[in-house]
Amino acid sequence: MKIDRVETFLVAPRWLFLKITTDDGVVGWGEPVVEGRAETVRAAIGELSDLLIGGDPMRIEDHWQVLTRGGFYRGGPVLSSAVAGIDQALWDIAGKVRGAPVHELLGGPVRDRVRMYGWAYGETAEHVAEAAATAIAAGYTAVKIAPPGAMAFLDTPAGLRSVVDLLAKVRDAIGPDNDVAIDLHGRASIAASRRLLPLLEPYVPLFVEEPLRPEYSSDIARIVTATALPIATGERLYTRREFKDVLDAGVAVVQPDLSHAGGISEVRRIAAVAEMYDAVLAPHCPLGPIALAACLQIDLAIPNFLIQEQALGIHYNNGQDGLNYLVDADVLRLRDGHVERLGAPGLGIDVDENAVREAAARGHRFRSPVWRGPDGAFTEW
Repeated sequence: MKIDRVETFLVAPRWLFLKITTDDGVVGWGEPVVEGRAETVRAAIGELSDLLIGGDPMRIEDHWQVLTRGGFYRGGPVLSSAVAGIDQALWDIAGKVRGAPVHELLGGPVRDRVRMYGWAYGETAEHVAEAAATAIAAGYTAVKIAPPGAMAFLDTPAGLRSVVDLLAKVRDAIGPDNDVAIDLHGRASIAASRRLLPLLEPYVPLFVEEPLRPEYSSDIARIVTATALPIATGERLYTRREFKDVLDAGVAVVQPDLSHAGGISEVRRIAAVAEMYDAVLAPHCPLGPIALAACLQIDLAIPNFLIQEQALGIHYNNGQDGLNYLVDADVLRLRDGHVERLGAPGLGIDVDENAVREAAARGHRFRSPVWRGPDGAFTEW
């Protein structure tokens, strides 16, 4: 069996899907994308395809090593995301050839279902609290929130209080038996996070995500030591080496993205590194159904899993959850805030190729928002 074709599809709202076909007709799907840079990743896949065509798809680790190390210039989100989607597709093929879901190839399931969290979004704290209560009523046991606007390098007391009030209102809306995580989205400075996080402690968030930008990861220990709250990071880290640095600093939750951090192969290794630090995984996934299926295979196979992100209700997907790209969306539907263990071979989903090709004919040109502060200067989204 040899790899015969590698195809990519730009599909709404902001995703890139990948299909690998073998010469005997076995198909594997992956989801490689850097949101807002999908065409760039697509070009990288075109270049990497030269290393794949004619190769044995079952030699997943060998392909991973060649794709990541075969060029003199290595690393970065574009290459890592391209490799991630290819890796997902190769694992999908391997599972289909062997008649087993990927998590069985990784050592078998350690749990029977995967806990998910829902996004609660709104323009005001009241709207966010209402959305959080709606998510809990729909069966979630956890939600994630983010401050609705930009954050100053050193915010005013009123600015700090607005974030505290947001968390307080959500905690009041969902009660003490459910979880809320808060995502600062890299908008805060080190100094601002050190001031803010102790004020959030009475509301017991599950974790505080990205309290600083990834380029300052070497300084995250200054935040970890300033609060008792679990610190989470990793959606913009791409290798086990980068994760080791933040684990050394004391983060409690790591959030590799299966479509960015080298795919199933590398995230399984990241999970093993995190386990050595008594840290847990909450994989990042505001993406499509293929990426989510890949995440679920990891979640089912690793012992140190916490909770899984998914795209349902994320505002910037404009109501497109991607389930229409599946023949049977029921396998990814939530039941009591969980997704049941996937049992079908490979990634456990059946992609509707006709729907994908129809969407790809329209394509998309998603770009990340550009925010500016009151003085007109660029600020973090």
